[in-house]
Amino acid sequence: MRNSTQDEELVKAALAKTRLSTGGALPEPPPMGQSMLPLDTYKGKVVAITGGGGGLGRGFAQEFARLGATVAILSRSEDSQARGRAVVEALGGKAVTVTVDVRDPEQVAAAFDRIEDQAGAVDVFINNAAGNIPGPSEDLSPRAFKAVSGIVLEGAYFCSREFARRAIPAKRPGALLNIGSPAAWTGGAGFALSAAAKAGLHNLALSLSVEWAPYGIRVNTLVPGMFPQNDLKIDVVEASVAHTGVPGGRWGRLQELCWAATYLCSPYANYITGATLVVDGAYWQQRGPMAGGTFVPVREQMGYPPFGESYDPMTVAKARLQSPG
Repeated sequence: MRNSTQDEELVKAALAKTRLSTGGALPEPPPMGQSMLPLDTYKGKVVAITGGGGGLGRGFAQEFARLGATVAILSRSEDSQARGRAVVEALGGKAVTVTVDVRDPEQVAAAFDRIEDQAGAVDVFINNAAGNIPGPSEDLSPRAFKAVSGIVLEGAYFCSREFARRAIPAKRPGALLNIGSPAAWTGGAGFALSAAAKAGLHNLALSLSVEWAPYGIRVNTLVPGMFPQNDLKIDVVEASVAHTGVPGGRWGRLQELCWAATYLCSPYANYITGATLVVDGAYWQQRGPMAGGTFVPVREQMGYPPFGESYDPMTVAKARLQSPG
């Protein structure tokens, strides 16, 4: 079994292969560990992150902690909570861990109670929990639809609603940040359930930003491009390197996304609400008319047999990762 240090080294090796454009690459950012905001920006503040122990969520947790925040890690998994807590405490920060299924509004309310008991009222809430069940839409079940939309859209609404219902009577300003996807605009052939839910999430942010601005609550959306991190199995990283081109010539570095998140939720962005910030090296724009190429049906792209034939999803997934094209 590999440890986390070995995973990090393998991902770094894969990242070294990601200079994909022929015209050079966007410059590298300053290294992880530097911050774009004053180090006391979030001193005395509580930042809650769903999926806060996963790859992106853990990066958010680390950067908010670096800026002085107490960070609440919300997840169904105790292992994930422990990973999030570890990166916060490694910086000398305070972390609170909470077990919650965001699809259950009663559990969401109980999570807020626990955070308030241990750290105080939540000032910033990041809807980062995600779900995706890929495959041709004709093969996906109603249960799959409910699972994905429940986490991505309903869960974000339940959490945002609970945040606002506590902040409004207390006359406490705050910030909500949804982690979106370019599939909200382009669609997502092969992962239609996640794309549809993310589209709803984008629209929800637009609506809530107007409704809650009079209460001092800002609602924005952050859209990541390709950001590999050590929660991705190395074969997934390698396959993505082989299959994906980014106009900017490289994948994103986690700190670039985290800096954007800390900015959007900070007092330095107090007049920004209802906005969508895309951090992707122009990746999603290439899916438009300039993309070119020959259309390939989704079943063929993803290696699925004709509709009606039985198959093993794991076998299909492994074959797709191993394919050279």
